[in-house]
Amino acid sequence: MTLLSVPDMSCGHCKASVEAALALLPGMAPIEVDLTTRQVKVAGPAAAALAALDAIGFPAKALD
Repeated sequence: MTLLSVPDMSCGHCKASVEAALALLPGMAPIEVDLTTRQVKVAGPAAAALAALDAIGFPAKALD
């Protein structure tokens, strides 16, 4: 699992956008989004997840 910090994710709509963007990428499932800690766990590689989140306006960083 890859753990990401997404500091700009602050509401339910943000969470849904992050989940939707990551779900489009092959190999990311399962995707766990924790709005309280603003962290996301994905099964896939950090580079692909970071690029997808940056493309939708949610810059993130890998914590692993």
